[in-house]
Order: sequence, then C-alpha cells, then structure tokens
Amino acid sequence: MNILAIVSGEYGKRHVRNIREHGPASWHIETWQAPAAFPLVIDYPEDFLPEDLPQADLILNFGEHKGIAELIPDMAKMTGAQAVIAPVDNEAWLPRGLARQLRGWLERMGVACATPKPLCSLTEHDFGVTRRERITYESPLITEFARYFGQPELEIEVDPETRVITAARVKRDTVCGCARFVAEGLIGVSADDAEEKAGLLHHHYPCLASMGKDIDFNDTLMHVSGNILKDEVGARVKPFKRVRYIAPGTRSE
Repeated sequence: MNILAIVSGEYGKRHVRNIREHGPASWHIETWQAPAAFPLVIDYPEDFLPEDLPQADLILNFGEHKGIAELIPDMAKMTGAQAVIAPVDNEAWLPRGLARQLRGWLERMGVACATPKPLCSLTEHDFGVTRRERITYESPLITEFARYFGQPELEIEVDPETRVITAARVKRDTVCGCARFVAEGLIGVSADDAEEKAGLLHHHYPCLASMGKDIDFNDTLMHVSGNILKDEVGARVKPFKRVRYIAPGTRSE
C-alpha cells in the first residue's frame, strides 16, 4: 500500500515515525510538508499545492490547520488516492462541519473517507464522531490501515497468584504509538491498579489530542482518548481484579 501522509508539525511527525517503525514492511510511506499559513478562504488550491505529488492509495491528513483539509480533494485527484483518513483530534484543525463536507466531497469523487474523532476511535469497520455516534465505512484500504493502527487492542497476561501483569502485547496500536508506550509501562503493575496506571501513562506520553472542551463529548478529546485506552486495559484485567464488598454498618439506637 502506498501512503501519503500530510504533516505540518510534531503531531504528524510523531504519527509518521510510529507507522514507519511498526507498520508492515510492504507499506511505502511518503510525506508532504504542508504550508504553515492559509487565508480564511482558499479560492485557488493550486496556490498552496506542489506541482506534483507521489502516487498514493491512501492519504493520511495529519495537518494542523483547517486549510489543509480543504486541499485534500485536489490532492486525491493528483495522487489517484482511493481513500482518506482525516482525524479530528483538534476542532481547530478540522471542525466537525468541515469534516462532514470533506466526507461528502470525497464520496462524490468515489473516494472513501474516515474522519475519526478522536483518531484512536478508528476500527476496521467504523469510527467515532460523537459520544454515542459511530459511522461505518467500506474501504479495503482504510480497513487494512486499521488492522494495525487505530482503536487500541492489547493482549495482557496476569499472574493468577499475584494478580500482577507479566506481559502486555499490542495487537493494534494507536497511530501515535501511545498504546505501545502504555503496554510497556504496565509490566509489573497490579491488575487492581492497571486502569489508573494506563491513564497516567497515556497523559505522560503525552497524548497530543486537544485539551479544549469538545461539545460532541462534553469533555476534552485527550480525556476521550485516554478513556478509550483505559477501557481496553480494564476489560483485559477484569477477571483478575479484586472485588471489594462494603457491608453497611448497623444504625446506632
């Protein structure tokens, strides 16, 4: 699979590093460094695009400006891409309205588009957009990418006697590599403490999703991302957690 990743800052560079290091060897990844500034209205996209771009099957938009997302349809034409992943990890970079427009523009071109909010909500068949809404998609290219990167999936081994985590393997990493970092940090942690530890490690990585309050979740996207990872860890260690029961006392006469 030929991938073109659009980057403009550390957010995108970190994603590309992780994909190159842990993605399949058969993936060929090129990057395009997007311009740093855009006008409020882009009348002529060609003024901001290079004369040519490498051919690609899949475009990954890791740009940190909404003007970059407006260039994606033209980039799909230039590269021959058949699928686009444009995450919403920050509403300033890709507002929800523009994300809907982008999906519509590309659909009319016959190009599949996923706009996961946050990026680590992407699975092999759907992605999150609000707290309760997920959108399904049909794209072998996006599905192939999501087999390796997207909503984190871990395999965790726990010693049944000590209830301590002895091994943690990543089946599907987050695109940024946070899940792999968290998995490594869980070794030796009690099953009782694993979720809390996962949340701390997620923030220490650190996650680069927005810390501004998002109205679709009534929370920050960083916290939404952290909860996705904590829930995954919690599900894996649940059989080994100590269940505490509280016996209510008797009322004094």
